[in-house]
Amino acid sequence: MDNKQITFVVNGLINHAPATDGDMSLIDYLHERVNLTGTKLCCGIGECRACTVATRNNPKAPMEATLACSTPVSSLMGLEIVTVEGLKQGDNILPLQQAFLQHFSFQCGYCTPGFLMATWILLQKLQMSPIPEQDLDAAIEKGVGRNICRCSGYVRYYEAIRELALPLTMEHLS
Repeated sequence: MDNKQITFVVNGLINHAPATDGDMSLIDYLHERVNLTGTKLCCGIGECRACTVATRNNPKAPMEATLACSTPVSSLMGLEIVTVEGLKQGDNILPLQQAFLQHFSFQCGYCTPGFLMATWILLQKLQMSPIPEQDLDAAIEKGVGRNICRCSGYVRYYEAIRELALPLTMEHLS
């Protein structure tokens, strides 16, 4: 029997996955071993990004978008992972979630966890490194533009994201 473990953090809690789970995808691990089902599986090949989670390997590094459907547990050693459940702060919803609601950004909601995570990562990066307002649309496109909404709610997602990101641009911070 193999006693090796793959150790990583999910939403602040240490996980020790057995090496036998190494070939399992991160999304299956989250659903089956940790009972975190907020991350959604849609295409299963990393195209739609509904399964986006945030990861980093250094506490000082910015979070990066990671596709849970195509990331094997064996590659998670030492990583910090934040899922959509990890965004929760007490009983209140985040301004990010509130903006999505106010703009009626989602319809069926299946893509929403991926959009939430990609936007949260973008906002964190903008807080760490503000950009000129003229570059904001390109930053939004780079951060969230590859996420797919099958109900085609892109304009509303974009409006909510822009509203949240605009105060983080250089012009608005000075």
